[in-house]
Amino acid sequence: MVSLTINGRQVQVPKGSTLLQACRLHGIELPTLCYDPDLKLAGSCRMCVVEVKGRPLFLAACVAPAENGMEVETHSPDIMEARRVILELLVARHHFNCQVCEKTGDCKLQDYCYEYGVETSRFSEGGRPQYPVDDPNPFFTRDYNKCIMCTRCVRACEGITMARAINVEHRGHHAKVATAFDGNLADSPCVFCGQCVMVCPTGALTSRVSAGLGRPYEVKKVLTTCSYCGTGCTLELNVKGGRVVGVTSCRDENYSPVNKGALCVKGRFGWDFIHSPDRLTTPLIRENGELREATWDEALGLVASRLGYIKEHYGPDAMALFTSARVTNEENYLAQKFTRAVLGTNNVDHCARL
Repeated sequence: MVSLTINGRQVQVPKGSTLLQACRLHGIELPTLCYDPDLKLAGSCRMCVVEVKGRPLFLAACVAPAENGMEVETHSPDIMEARRVILELLVARHHFNCQVCEKTGDCKLQDYCYEYGVETSRFSEGGRPQYPVDDPNPFFTRDYNKCIMCTRCVRACEGITMARAINVEHRGHHAKVATAFDGNLADSPCVFCGQCVMVCPTGALTSRVSAGLGRPYEVKKVLTTCSYCGTGCTLELNVKGGRVVGVTSCRDENYSPVNKGALCVKGRFGWDFIHSPDRLTTPLIRENGELREATWDEALGLVASRLGYIKEHYGPDAMALFTSARVTNEENYLAQKFTRAVLGTNNVDHCARL
């Protein structure tokens, strides 16, 4: 264990802890924008700076190791002023259109500007960079006019997805996140998993399929399991007015031990089938080339009689069962048991075997 003093209080933390971990372990919250516990450390936003006695410069708590004998101040007047200046530097290139931003109500930059009283920036004399919002991909919007260069998206693409589709291009005030040759995501190794959307702390990356359907504070989050394959990823359905309007990640390991918040393109963006007008709501029977609505009893009776006829006249291997990952394991078990024990064939296949 390492012993140090934080805000006048003697504390102990495990050796190897950062100052940020030490503070949070003892109930002291520090602002962070670039930090994410699942990503490689960067220390790029500097919002978590703290004052350490005897050190000439403020330290970024997310990357500074806790050491024996340290005397740390987390909210001194100098630190608070430093964070205000850091926020001004960050928002110098950030477009403030919070009233129409999809991230309003769930934006850490917005929250910190409110907390520290930052309304504008003294450092935008030369004008903000203007980036076109024109990536035609159908899944998420890339608005780098709102990017604060925390590089969370880059580290998530590298460390979680392993796609390495994006990186930082150029330097200094002209730096931006981009694909190779600054092209569209469809022309890069991007698999549209949306991990970058999951970790972005601002409105630079937002879901296109959920746009305009509800603010984060308007939706009820319902914990469930993705129905696309047998992995069992946990996710949160965002529900507004009795309708699913989006999907967000559940990153609590107690509830998401399988995927820890990570999702594929289907799980994160493929939820629109739920309310699709093309879904069947009643059985249909084809007569004389036309489909008509029928009751369940009538439809099941017809299916049973036809299966019996085919088995009797053409043999059991004239039939096959094709089942789905969108039903439970128990239902899939019953389906294959019915096929083998009742129909008498081993012709069983599945939509998610790739």
